[in-house]
Amino acid sequence: MSVEKDQKSGVIVRQPTVVIEPSRGRLRLNLKEIWAYRDLLFILAGRDVKLRYKQTFLGVTWVILQPLVTAIIFTVVFGGFARLPSDGQPYILFVFAGLLPWNLFSASLSRAGGSLVGNANLISKIYFPRVLVPLASVGAVIIDFFVALAVLIVLMLIYKISPTWNMLAAPFFLLLALMTAMGVSLWISAWSVYYRDFMFALPFVIQAWTYASPVAYAMSIVPEKWRWVISLNPAVGFVEGFRWSLLGSNGLTIEMVLISTFSSLFFLFGGLLVFRRIERGFADVI
Repeated sequence: MSVEKDQKSGVIVRQPTVVIEPSRGRLRLNLKEIWAYRDLLFILAGRDVKLRYKQTFLGVTWVILQPLVTAIIFTVVFGGFARLPSDGQPYILFVFAGLLPWNLFSASLSRAGGSLVGNANLISKIYFPRVLVPLASVGAVIIDFFVALAVLIVLMLIYKISPTWNMLAAPFFLLLALMTAMGVSLWISAWSVYYRDFMFALPFVIQAWTYASPVAYAMSIVPEKWRWVISLNPAVGFVEGFRWSLLGSNGLTIEMVLISTFSSLFFLFGGLLVFRRIERGFADVI
């Protein structure tokens, strides 16, 4: 503990000494340190939200237009022209309910993928837990999710869809989407510091991942013997699960939830492992 004298009052003030040491253990997150920097986490997340809507004409209206316009296009193309099944629900509701968790996931990847590179000046000058940067990017999109959820509730009222007890499971599938988003974001953001190719490939990966996930189609069109393979995609669990919790669609199975849950945990802990192993060189490389 250091001792300093206040220039104005002349009172001797004892300043705590902060010792920064390398973490022990590859998977040790040091949650106590992250909690101590929680204010910074909220500041970074709030800054991301403000920057996104700063000097925009429509502002938060973009959050409503993006999933709504996408749902209308999917409804016309896949529901109207291709006539894909929608588990007995109005197709626009079916698609919109799947787009909500998917947009949460894809927006988290888009914003967190280059978050470390985008905060290079901050990372190279001061110390703080680096994991806060991608986590703040993921947390910032939660506001967009709840705004779009309000639109879905309005659509459910229009189509007279009554809520059921399944809605109690919606927070679990939302948590599953956030876990997967955090895990994949840690992978991409960490490797993007060393290899910028990850940032350039990310839009293509997200686009391909969209069609590999049951956002615009029901799992019922997939042959049953191949469903466990499709379920290795963690997005299957939270997309179908969120849709089931709100609309009661019949495409969800226990096996699908379990496989997607384990896949999400793999991405999360794998991302933590990668991030912890290579974060020491961020300030030098970035």
